[in-house]
Amino acid sequence: MLMRIYFLSSFLFISVIFSNTINSQEGLPIYTDYLTENYYLLHPSMAGVNLEGIKIRATSRKNWLDQAEAPNLQTFSIDSRLSNRSGAGLILFKDQNGYNSHTGVTLTYAHHINYNSRDSRMARPDLSNFGNINQLSFGLSVGGVQNSHDQSSFDPNGFDQDPLLTRLNESSGYLNMDVGMSYVNLNYFAHLTVKNLLFFPEEIYGDVAYDFSDDHFSFMKYVASFGYLFFTEGRFSFEPSLLFHGYKLSGEKSMDYNIKAYYDLNYGYLWAGLSYRNSFGGAQYRVGDSIKKQNYSLLTPIFGIAYRDFIFSYNYSYQSGKISFGKGGFHQITLGYNVNVFNYVFN
Repeated sequence: MLMRIYFLSSFLFISVIFSNTINSQEGLPIYTDYLTENYYLLHPSMAGVNLEGIKIRATSRKNWLDQAEAPNLQTFSIDSRLSNRSGAGLILFKDQNGYNSHTGVTLTYAHHINYNSRDSRMARPDLSNFGNINQLSFGLSVGGVQNSHDQSSFDPNGFDQDPLLTRLNESSGYLNMDVGMSYVNLNYFAHLTVKNLLFFPEEIYGDVAYDFSDDHFSFMKYVASFGYLFFTEGRFSFEPSLLFHGYKLSGEKSMDYNIKAYYDLNYGYLWAGLSYRNSFGGAQYRVGDSIKKQNYSLLTPIFGIAYRDFIFSYNYSYQSGKISFGKGGFHQITLGYNVNVFNYVFN
């Protein structure tokens, strides 16, 4: 009870502080991190979804190893069940692309309604505990993002003599809020989240370029996930899933088509899978006198192992299509640890 009160107090305190000093930002980018047993990165309602214990994940993603100053992303997340009906989480991330970077922190509170008895226990491989889970969840995340544009290394005698350049490390911060809901049981799951619920873009991009002073909902993202887990009589189980995300302002939409296979071990489990991301309404480009369109697409094989309470996962994303940004792909490694410290029954 004291832990729950402490978290709620901290949550409200940070919300008040950030609301006076920062406004919203587009936040954590959506890659395939969620497929390494971490849907919490996308859906606040998944904070503390496990019926017991603490889930810790750290991910590093690097694009185009043959390119200097290539985009890279690091995330750290921890989420835990606080009580029978409450969960909490924390996300830290840094997203860097050349001279630009975004550093963020997010606090999450989730309310869970589990309809099944804790006495009936069955195995679901993508959760860090065992449990006959049948759960409806609601989540709220509030966080801050610090944007930085480092011009300090620009050559004053070189090509970058633009008088608009300050040659300083400019930064600004913004508030972000996400809300979502989830339903998870032993065989299937469904998630729906609205991101960037608070946004004041005129303070980020300037009133002249973007005048949305009467509409602070233009930068919202919609994320929906669906999946089903098929058990077999042997050690294998299979999980096809879909993830849709769209952007209100630009109208961009994309879909992830995923398939994962689990192999049960006495001390954990192995998994392997494949993810294909396809965008709708691709970018236009010119070839001679003709205009063509290309959809953005990524093909990502995934491999992972859970050994007792430890998690390791690797995936490699390959960008397909006639237009690409480099010859190399995107490498991603995730390390995790599950701390099963709680007993079967909460107060």
